Amino acid sequence: MNIRPAEHEDYIRIQNCNLMCLPENYQFKYFAYHALSWPQLSYVAEDMNGEIVGYVLAKMEEEDEEPHGHITSLAVKRSYRRLGIAKKMMDQTAKAMVENYNARYVSLHVRVGNKAALNLYKNSLKFEISEVEPKYYADLEDALAMKRYLVDFAKENNIEPANRETFFTAYDKNPPKKNGPKH
Repeated sequence: MNIRPAEHEDYIRIQNCNLMCLPENYQFKYFAYHALSWPQLSYVAEDMNGEIVGYVLAKMEEEDEEPHGHITSLAVKRSYRRLGIAKKMMDQTAKAMVENYNARYVSLHVRVGNKAALNLYKNSLKFEISEVEPKYYADLEDALAMKRYLVDFAKENNIEPANRETFFTAYDKNPPKKNGPKH
């Protein structure tokens, strides 16, 4: 299995993977927007034949009080699940967010009924639920907003942030709060 940064020519195949795997589908221009705006943050997983079997599409949320990464979409084809592919892609994306943008956390949304994804995010990737967003999805299913703090991840993996001083200093002054979800 090869995990690598997504390239412009991959986005049609990424879109096809998205259509096969998820109920949330995006137009091609949305994939292109991510590719042009944050080219360092999206990754693909290829099998031995070069077929894309998974992807992570990510961006930066720079307008917020604290700029942070956001996972727009993560998918792995069914026959390749439970092999650690999603974790490897998510860790690569988190690393790129720290190195390129000094992101101290990454956020995402997940359907409340997606137990497999919740297990991945909570147990393998150490995301925490920050709030419940009622009727978030087009079919009106609620979403869980989740966050993964990246300072400890960066320390554990010897990742050099874009700005070492602000990355670690701000964390020391304001460590993440361990609260339950907001409703």
